[in-house]
Amino acid sequence: MAEPILSVRGLYTQFAGPEGVVRAVDGVDFDVFEGRTLGVVGESGCGKSVAARSILGIVEKPGRVVAGQILLRTGNETIDLLTLPPEKMRDIRGGKISLVFQEPMASFSQYYTVGNQITEAIRLHMHLDGAAARARAIELLDMVGVPQPRRRVDEYPFQLSGGLRQRVMIAMALACDPRVLIADEPTTALDVTTQAQILDLLRELQAKRGLAIILITHDMGVIAEMAHDVVVMYLGRAAESGTVKEIFSAPRHPYTRALLRSIPTVLAKPRTRLPTIVGSIPHPFNRPGGCPYHPRCSEMIAGVCESAEPPPVGDRRQVRCFLESAAA
Repeated sequence: MAEPILSVRGLYTQFAGPEGVVRAVDGVDFDVFEGRTLGVVGESGCGKSVAARSILGIVEKPGRVVAGQILLRTGNETIDLLTLPPEKMRDIRGGKISLVFQEPMASFSQYYTVGNQITEAIRLHMHLDGAAARARAIELLDMVGVPQPRRRVDEYPFQLSGGLRQRVMIAMALACDPRVLIADEPTTALDVTTQAQILDLLRELQAKRGLAIILITHDMGVIAEMAHDVVVMYLGRAAESGTVKEIFSAPRHPYTRALLRSIPTVLAKPRTRLPTIVGSIPHPFNRPGGCPYHPRCSEMIAGVCESAEPPPVGDRRQVRCFLESAAA
């Protein structure tokens, strides 16, 4: 396999407050490859979105990245994004790496037309004049399947449906031909039909442009449909990582197995309850000792899991679990 476009190594992002420090991302490693989709999956509160914002340097205060490397390969050059000054990082953000937000209505300004907001990014990164930037915005809207793009370019976000707003958000993210697209829960607020259309659009754009995509979601069904590689996160850490085939056919972490058991299937007996994961993610200020998943784990090893943190086992196919350490 070729070198990854983006490599994250030992990423730690923390939020310091009067009650203590929240370790939102707690030592995460992953690689993203050209033309492939990395699915980042886990329950709400696992640190998925904070990891994405850490890559782009847009973690809101009092949060900050305290350690790690975020390596972007452009041509023969490898850049650590965490060492870049703010003005250089602005060139990367939107130019090389773009983000599709979870909720477009919270991301768009309601006082400017969608065309206005797309052309702002185009003029900033591509240095086109007003007419050329507008033509590029219309071209992008047409590319992502927005009907009547010459009319829609002058409409405001509140005049568009949820599906169209998400398409416009994708158009804005692709405005400057980025190499990496981060899609943070891009289909959460959409109906099933529109969700399928947005996922099909992302696949089509990836095939045409060779995009590397980081797809953040809590939906294992979306991961199965879209991802090539998977990182399963729990409480700021990667519990397990591997290819989508490895994760779905032979999950090795108890948390991954529990997530997969909770997916409804056509083979399930009618009117039977789906298996659920006991408990919930611990409060950030009350992290359990040892393995962070052990209070909810049905396979916990007494005297081991609660007393020490499991080391990562494996290289590309990696698992953090004492069950795997014992097997190895």
